[in-house]
Amino acid sequence: MNYTPLEQKIAELAAPIIEDMGFALHHVKISGALGAMVVQIMAEDKETKNLGINDAATISRALSTALDVENPIDGAYRLEVSSPGIDRILVNINDYEDYKGFEAKIESLTPILENGQKKFRGCLGGINDDKILLATDQGDVEIPYASVAKAKLVLTDELIKATAKH
Repeated sequence: MNYTPLEQKIAELAAPIIEDMGFALHHVKISGALGAMVVQIMAEDKETKNLGINDAATISRALSTALDVENPIDGAYRLEVSSPGIDRILVNINDYEDYKGFEAKIESLTPILENGQKKFRGCLGGINDDKILLATDQGDVEIPYASVAKAKLVLTDELIKATAKH
């Protein structure tokens, strides 16, 4: 998943702050227009892959201070810090291995199959040579990681049970 230049700048500012607090930055997304921007930061506990509300508030306070000092955003914005959630977006190549065996939706930037198909849903099979392995109802598909436009876990009973163990 590619960041815009501003999202990249925010990620570079936020990551060390979040990591110093014992957490990991999962994703940065900016939406809205100037004066009404929303800066969404997803972070997680490295062990549990979750983020409690108190931890989110602590991270938010630390990031607010850093963003005020560095001032990377012109105009007003709203900062939101949250957990990636159970049905999280998959943002780095390790996510596809970490969530192997779970159902996901993946959309490619370019067609993967001869019929022009770019959207897939199936069970993650991990990574092989920078290709995401996905078992779909129509058969196995290999999606180059570099061509992923967006990817997200599908909320299933199995995923809920697995995340409840943390």
